[in-house]
Amino acid sequence: MDIQSAGHALIRPAQVLTDRGALSAAERWTQAVSEADGVCVVHLSRGADPCELTADLRAHGFRASPNHVFTGQPLFFGGPASRPFPADPISYRPGRSRTEVTVGLLDTGVAGHPWWADSEWFGQVGEEARDAAEGAQAGHGTFIAGLLARQAPGVSLQVSRVLDGDGMGDEATVIRALHRMRDRPPQVLNLSFGGHTFDDRPPPLLADALAGLPDTVPVACAGNTASDRPFYPAALTGTLAVGAVDASERRRAPYSAHGAWVDACARGDWLASSFLEQGEFAGYATWSGTSFATAVVAGTIAAAARDRPARQAAEEILGLRETRQIPDLGVLVPSSL
Repeated sequence: MDIQSAGHALIRPAQVLTDRGALSAAERWTQAVSEADGVCVVHLSRGADPCELTADLRAHGFRASPNHVFTGQPLFFGGPASRPFPADPISYRPGRSRTEVTVGLLDTGVAGHPWWADSEWFGQVGEEARDAAEGAQAGHGTFIAGLLARQAPGVSLQVSRVLDGDGMGDEATVIRALHRMRDRPPQVLNLSFGGHTFDDRPPPLLADALAGLPDTVPVACAGNTASDRPFYPAALTGTLAVGAVDASERRRAPYSAHGAWVDACARGDWLASSFLEQGEFAGYATWSGTSFATAVVAGTIAAAARDRPARQAAEEILGLRETRQIPDLGVLVPSSL
């Protein structure tokens, strides 16, 4: 993936995202346009700056954004969040009881695992949504799937692969995946990836894509940046931003992003879950990061949504703010793992 740095953010070079309304205004700088699933990617002529064009289009009232690069497990700070470690097998039986709740999982995909080998939802996961077998972040989606399955037994997962094996993806890919969910929207959406924007403002087309799922609760990681700089999509209005606390569930994990825009937190340190069967891993791992705290919160909401709308369940969990508040991290959601 071609990447360039712009304003302390990562973007795809020479690409701007717009809707159809802005195409004529950008025509002067356009080399080609690819349109699919609700977003137009404008491929710019040589020398055109995507950030400058974005600013110009926005100044004229158009919806536009550089094609920001998102990562699934950003290693800006390092520490225990840097990589998974092999773990002993975890005793878990999925059970036979199912709920009507579905969690959308946009990530590296999900690999086969004994926990869901016979499940109906995994039978619907095509090859294009299987977890990448190679790369530094391969297994990220499979690990999150296990956390969701254990936190909310009986839920189904709706899987889309938006990140490669190195945990890298871009805004256009995410927008398209969200657009394709409109015909069958999940109750809860787990977004354990993100990034900074070139101007620290919300990316409008990504916000529009999430707004197109009005009954879905999006839950996104606040990032492993150890800073209060907004991290998207978590910092978007209407998205539940999740930070991480350490294993004591009393203090912020040192790598976790924080700030007034973070809504909730859960344990992110040394969680154990399902993983790939390759190399030194025998299908299980321990890993740390806000990605996995996000799965704890998303799973908690999904479990509570068995007998009520997901948005109501999320509001009730956030309503515990006064009794379970962690400074700069919002309400603490205890883990049952």
